[in-house]
Amino acid sequence: MSVKEIREKSNEELLAEIETLKAELFNLRFQQATGQNVNGARMKAIKKTIARIKTVMTERTLGNQE
Repeated sequence: MSVKEIREKSNEELLAEIETLKAELFNLRFQQATGQNVNGARMKAIKKTIARIKTVMTERTLGNQE
């Protein structure tokens, strides 16, 4: 998900997206712990997407305070 797509969504949609991504990341970590084949690149991409979403939400929060 690109930053442009993230900025187009509302905070509620972003929170729902974070929950979905965290659930997927949990499942991938569980699969990795049990020795199944895990796409490490997908785990990295999920972490980066979560960070991007949180960054945009923080920017919005700080922008509203000014």
